[in-house]
Amino acid sequence: MLEAQGNRDKTLLGDAAEGGADGLCTEPDSAVMHVFALLGKRWTGVLLAALMSGPGHFTQLKRAVPGISERMLSDRLSELVAQGLVSRTVQEGPPLRVSYRLTRAGEELRPALVELTRWAEAHLEGAAGNCPSEFHDPPPVPDAAAPSPPAARPAPPAGPTLSG
Repeated sequence: MLEAQGNRDKTLLGDAAEGGADGLCTEPDSAVMHVFALLGKRWTGVLLAALMSGPGHFTQLKRAVPGISERMLSDRLSELVAQGLVSRTVQEGPPLRVSYRLTRAGEELRPALVELTRWAEAHLEGAAGNCPSEFHDPPPVPDAAAPSPPAARPAPPAGPTLSG
């Protein structure tokens, strides 16, 4: 199993055995180049992280990503929409509102962002404890087949009793 994973990693990341001198990887796979060309842009990953907790309006996203300008937010959202990671919905006004949400492809980035969060907390000084809760392991989903706890019985009404 580990050998198969290692071979898969070589395929995805570039095979050091086929690299330059001393077996160093000289050229990562084009998929890795593409993903980091998109996700490596400033603010892109943070915007995706902000949308992991659910849809948001432009002003909510601006508040969620401190330091981003309106122009940069608009540009990054447009790029993510063009790449099919985010959908844009216009809600007719007044006032006219635009909301953004992750597409299925955007949601599929969650495991990668969770792993990057774990790595950052383990290896980057000052990162531990600062990551949004949606990038930690999700709480266990209750089993639908498990019985629900019994409902509490209502208390008897206060007042006179029939016992003597």
